Amino acid sequence: MVPPIDYETLRVIWWLLMGVLLIGFALTDGFDLGVAALLPFVAKSDEERRMVINAVGATWEGNQVWFILGGGAIFAAWPFVYAVSFSGFYLAMFLVLAALILRPVGFKYRSKRPDAKWRARWDWALFVGGLVPALVFGVAVGNVLTGVPFRLDSDLRAFYEGTLLGLFHPLSLLAGLLSVAMLVLHGAAWLALKIEHGTVHDRAQRFGQIAALAAIALFALGGVMMATMGYGFRLEGAADPAGPSNPHLMTMLAAPGAWLANFSAHPWMLAAPLLGFAGPLLALAGMRARREVMAFGGSSAAAAGIIGTVGLSMFPFILPSSIDPASSLTVWNASSSHMTLFIMLLVTCVFLPIVLAYTAWAYKVMFGRVTLHDVRTNPDFY
Repeated sequence: MVPPIDYETLRVIWWLLMGVLLIGFALTDGFDLGVAALLPFVAKSDEERRMVINAVGATWEGNQVWFILGGGAIFAAWPFVYAVSFSGFYLAMFLVLAALILRPVGFKYRSKRPDAKWRARWDWALFVGGLVPALVFGVAVGNVLTGVPFRLDSDLRAFYEGTLLGLFHPLSLLAGLLSVAMLVLHGAAWLALKIEHGTVHDRAQRFGQIAALAAIALFALGGVMMATMGYGFRLEGAADPAGPSNPHLMTMLAAPGAWLANFSAHPWMLAAPLLGFAGPLLALAGMRARREVMAFGGSSAAAAGIIGTVGLSMFPFILPSSIDPASSLTVWNASSSHMTLFIMLLVTCVFLPIVLAYTAWAYKVMFGRVTLHDVRTNPDFY
């Protein structure tokens, strides 16, 4: 049986779906991470901190579905990428998972005892569980942009030659800080939308304005570094978008400045970086005007624009190699088989709408602002 959709189109569809899932993760679990990172700063008393925690307490577990879907999509559609990235970034991934584990434990155990020191320790655990993943995710993206130190042998076995400390270099640290600023902005916008008007609400908006300005500055600085420090890779000669998934069948070279070439060749792609700048500006304007829906829409647009900029600038590359460009993984040489992509697309067409419908229903049920009265009187709150 030959799938009714050609191989090239399926590869592009799955590349787009991977982007959608990453953006979905940033838009949902992203504000959970941002809220956790803001917790010690926007809430001073125990009741204020409980109010902040319960602003995400009803939905954070469901939001993590997007993280699982993203990992599953990479495993199913891009097995080469999954194998290299999850083995090469193993220690970084372990760091992220250790931090993420602190979140459910912190949510469940924080209010089990009335002791102030006990609760303060779990508050800082939640802070770490929000800040560390936000930082490491950005650092990982920075390393993807500069190239990852791996190579493939003649049998397509991957060998990673980097270290954990080697992941932290100027561009990756900048990307990590941008990720933190982006998600803190998103978390602040969510708190402004979800928390009753008052001291905590006002603090969240102040921190959100700072994060918006930081996101704009860091995004601009990242663009300058990409233009001046010579990062980029390109395909040499004609690539076969419908060819077999074998990196050795393509010629790929390091090409300084190549990541900006797509924007010159396809001007419509400039919509992504423009959105990356317009989103924080819109969020900043919304917070200053105390228009929470506008602010949240702006922070969401910022996340979509920044992530979209990375994906579009690199296309068709997904995971370039800094030590052996010929081993780089692209949309055309790292996917699953034609039939696998088609079957997984059918599965996605069935289950993704279910996930979206359930998410929409859950947010509708949990709609409304969290108040101090709720925290004081509702025994089911954290």
